[in-house]
Amino acid sequence: MSDAQVVVVGGGIAGLAAAAFLSGAAGGPARARVTVLEASGRVGGKLWGGEVGGVRVDLGAESVLARRPEAVELARAVGLAQELEPPTTAKAAIWTRGALRPLPGGQVMGVPGDLEALAASGVLTAEGLERARHEQTTEVGEDVEIGRYVADRLGREVVDRLVEPLLGGVYAGRADEISLRAAVPQLLSIARGGGSLVEGVHELASRPKVVGTPVFQGLRGGLGTLPGAVAAACVKAGVDLRTDAPVDELRRTPDGWRVVTGGQVLHADAVVLAVPAPAAARLLREDVPAAATELDAVEYAGMALVTLAFRRADLARLPSGSGFLVPPVDGRRIKASTFSSNKWGWLERSAPDAFLLRTSLGRYREEEALGLADEELVARSLADLKEAIGLTARPYDTFVSRFAAGLPQYPVGHLDRVARVRAAAARVGGLALCGAAYDGVGIPACIGSAAAAAAAVDRVLTPATGEGSTERTMDA
Repeated sequence: MSDAQVVVVGGGIAGLAAAAFLSGAAGGPARARVTVLEASGRVGGKLWGGEVGGVRVDLGAESVLARRPEAVELARAVGLAQELEPPTTAKAAIWTRGALRPLPGGQVMGVPGDLEALAASGVLTAEGLERARHEQTTEVGEDVEIGRYVADRLGREVVDRLVEPLLGGVYAGRADEISLRAAVPQLLSIARGGGSLVEGVHELASRPKVVGTPVFQGLRGGLGTLPGAVAAACVKAGVDLRTDAPVDELRRTPDGWRVVTGGQVLHADAVVLAVPAPAAARLLREDVPAAATELDAVEYAGMALVTLAFRRADLARLPSGSGFLVPPVDGRRIKASTFSSNKWGWLERSAPDAFLLRTSLGRYREEEALGLADEELVARSLADLKEAIGLTARPYDTFVSRFAAGLPQYPVGHLDRVARVRAAAARVGGLALCGAAYDGVGIPACIGSAAAAAAAVDRVLTPATGEGSTERTMDA
C-alpha cells in the first residue's frame, strides 16, 4: 500500500465508496492510507435505517437502479451479495383526476412510447390524449428543459400528469427547470435525431434486457444496511473512520492539503470532497474560489418522508401494488406513497402482522412541509391516503424523516457548471469531488462518481513514468 494520505470529507455513500475504492475495501489493491471525516454522528447520509413499530425499515432511500451496476457491485464487494432482493411488485399507479390509474407501460421518465397503453391508463383527458397523438416537431440545441421540450412535442398534459410525478420522485424538482441533457440524456439523443419522440421512446423501452437482471434492487433489512457494511469493510482495510468530525478548514499547502477538524490538524496528499455543494463551496472558498462560486449556485430541494405502521387486522382491505405517484397539478398534499410491505418481500416476511407504507412531501421551492410538526405531516398523509385508497385505520407508530437540502437540482447548464468546478479543482491539484451534486442523484451515480474521484486521486499519487511525468495534476 502507498504511504500517501488521503482525507475523504463526508461519510455518505459517495464518501464511503471513495474510501472503499482507495483503501482496497471494495476489492483491488490499497492505493493510500485513508481518513474519513463525517460531520454528523452517523454514516450513510440519505441511506438510513431504523425501526418503526418494532419493524426494521428504510427511513431514506430504499432501492437502487440495478441496471446501472455500481451500487449492486459495491454491495457484493462488501459481503451483501446474498442480501440483494428485487421488489416483489413494481405495479405502480398515478393518482390523478380523482382516481388511481395504472402507470402506463412503455414510457421513459414519463415520456410515452406506447400511446395505446397511455390511452388505456386513463391518465390523460381525451383532449390531452388527442394532443399527444398529434406530435409536433421542435428543434433542440445543446440542451433544453425537459418539461418545455415534452410540452412542445406532446402537449402540456403529458408533462403535468406523467413527467412531473416521475421526475418529482427522482429530483423533487420541476420538469420545466430540469435539464434534459443532465437528467435523461437518452431522450436528448432521440430529440436530436429529428424523428418521432414517441417512436424513439418506444424503441428505447423495447430494447432487449439482460435476462434475470431486475430493474431495481433492494437489500433484505433495508438499503440502510449498505453504509454500515461499506464502513465496516473500510475499517477492516485500515481506514480511520470518524463521525462527529466536521471539517472547520481546508487549505492548500506546498506539498498537499491541511485539514482542520475539531482543533486537530491533518495533513493529506490529496482530498476527496464528498459533501453537498454548499459545504464544498465553504471549504474551497480560499484556495479554489472559482469552484466555490460555481458550487454556490447549485440549488437543492427539501423533502420529508412519513413512515406509517398499521396492524393488518385493522385494515379493511390491503392496498394493492407498490404504491402511487401524485402529479402536482392535482393539488394534493403528498407527492407519492410507497406500499413498503407489498413492495419488499423481506419486509412482509419479517413483519407478517404489520403493514408499512410511507408518503413523501415537499419539492423544489415548496419545502414548507419541512417546517410542520410531525403530527401535521402524519395528518396530511392520512387525509390523502383516505381519499386515494380509502384508508381509515390509524397507524400504531409513525416516523418522519426530513431532508432539508436533500436533492440537488439539475437545470440547463448544470453539466457545464460541473465541468468548470472540476477544471478549477484540477488546476489546484490533489483534489477530487464526488456525490449527488455532480453526475446524477441516484445511488449508483453517486458511487460511480466516487470511483472516478478515487481513480483521479490514484493518478495523482502514482506519478506516470516517462517524459513529462513529474508534474502532478488531477482532472476529475
